[in-house]
Amino acid sequence: MKRIPYITCLLAIAALISCKKDFLDRTPGADLSDEKVFSDPTLAVQYADNAYNYLIDEYARFNAHRGTTSQASDEAVSGNTDVSVRTLNQGLFHDHYERGGAALNDIGDVWERAYGGIRVANVMLSKMETIPWTSAQSPARIEGEMHFIRAFLYFELIKRFGGVPIVDKPATIFDDVDIPRNTYQECVDFIISDLDKTESLLPEDYNASNYGRATLGAARALRSRVLLYAASPLNNPSEDKEKWRLAAAAARSVIDMHKYSLQATYNDIMNMSQSPEYIMIKVRAPRAIDGFLLDFVMSPGSGGAQGSMNPTQNHVDLYEMKATGLPITDPASGYDATKPYDGRDPRFYANILYNDADWQGRKMGMWSQTAADGTVTYGADFRPNNIIYSATRYYCRKMWPEVYVRNTTQRALFNFIFFRYAEILLNYAEAQNEYLDAPDASVYDAINEVRRRPSVNMPDIPANLTKEQMRDAIQHERAVELAFEDFRWYDLMRWKLSVDVINQPVKGMDVIKNSNGTFTYNVVTLPSIYQKKFDEHMYLYPIPRSEIFKSKDILKQNPGW
Repeated sequence: MKRIPYITCLLAIAALISCKKDFLDRTPGADLSDEKVFSDPTLAVQYADNAYNYLIDEYARFNAHRGTTSQASDEAVSGNTDVSVRTLNQGLFHDHYERGGAALNDIGDVWERAYGGIRVANVMLSKMETIPWTSAQSPARIEGEMHFIRAFLYFELIKRFGGVPIVDKPATIFDDVDIPRNTYQECVDFIISDLDKTESLLPEDYNASNYGRATLGAARALRSRVLLYAASPLNNPSEDKEKWRLAAAAARSVIDMHKYSLQATYNDIMNMSQSPEYIMIKVRAPRAIDGFLLDFVMSPGSGGAQGSMNPTQNHVDLYEMKATGLPITDPASGYDATKPYDGRDPRFYANILYNDADWQGRKMGMWSQTAADGTVTYGADFRPNNIIYSATRYYCRKMWPEVYVRNTTQRALFNFIFFRYAEILLNYAEAQNEYLDAPDASVYDAINEVRRRPSVNMPDIPANLTKEQMRDAIQHERAVELAFEDFRWYDLMRWKLSVDVINQPVKGMDVIKNSNGTFTYNVVTLPSIYQKKFDEHMYLYPIPRSEIFKSKDILKQNPGW
């Protein structure tokens, strides 16, 4: 009998980890044998539904709520400076993984859960022909869902680790599970093959009780994302333009469905039960204040425990001026450094909580004030050198629905969005621009459609941009539109810009309250403990050491780790 394989073999029937009252709340118990499950079509459906629980469906993963991909990128820093956050900032991913715990980590957890979900999909696909289906089930749809979930999980692996071992059937104790890594392109081809199989199997819509399942639109959106990453500089060093053409065509296939549109409002994009913009979301009931909200985003002034997701000044400076559509560095923009939060892109106010912002019936206070006698007082949301208050004088509004205040029973929707239409428009704009020698009208149309969202209504980007200028505009638009939604870190890596961007000095805002009640604002460089390091070898994650050690030297580590 062979030892436990390095690809995690989870129980065939896993415990349910999901919300109530949706299609996932029907998983068979762990005490049932495979024979019982797959001889009963109702149990088989429940087994298949459990595969959804392996999808990545939360934003805070690097180390529970103290380190996220937003805090690893230039979007934010963690006000909490415990050892796991410090090792993350220093680029010591292995040490961070081991100290943070595999179950809470974007390295170990993703490797384990992805291969666990792949195993569930493989088992289900291997049993499809043996299950005694009745008219009450939808075996074609289930088959499509398994191919979709397997494809999605493989994508989550390769966007972090590069090429990984492809396992396309259930492993038994008699199989040799020590297999080498496939190339990145082989993995992409396998993912696209899975998505090809979904085209005729997944419907465009479901009834309300099945909302959140993979649809044809979700499969096409995943194809768009997979091919965009495959065409990007990190994974396309030969600059093969055909890869960009395929990525543009994939995004266009979603647009041409004429099924999705931008939601009129941006400030509640995370908080809708349904939206014309949602292509696929994680369905959850309204959340009570829990670890994610309490420990991660809420300020102590509102009863939060740590408020440890603090947007950086680097990110804040990306928001253009509303009237002119120009960056604040442009003298013609209308920006006033003494009033830094006036007249910005409306998405700034939806994404960022800043000093003196109206919030929960009060003003956010990130200031300090020194009296004539030397006494220093502070706003409700700031204390110097205190890990439970903002390190940058900003909090993340996008991740913090306003109803959440400590010691209340208020609940609100806070979704994990797998795919939304704005991403598809930006995917198309990027891929089409890179495919062409100069941007055509369709590139302008796609990016301007995002900017013209009714509640945003930013000026169109300038005409007659070069390909390079349009590239910069699209990268900027992704940073603002998709802020804090788990894109920026991976975008910078696939563009091979992380070394340049992440190593820039991390900045915050010093806010002084004057005796007349006005404020003085000064941009400051944060202490060294908040500065970040990114080296060339970090464009791919290290494979967890435990997996390397178990693999008989067949599973090779990424270079530099």
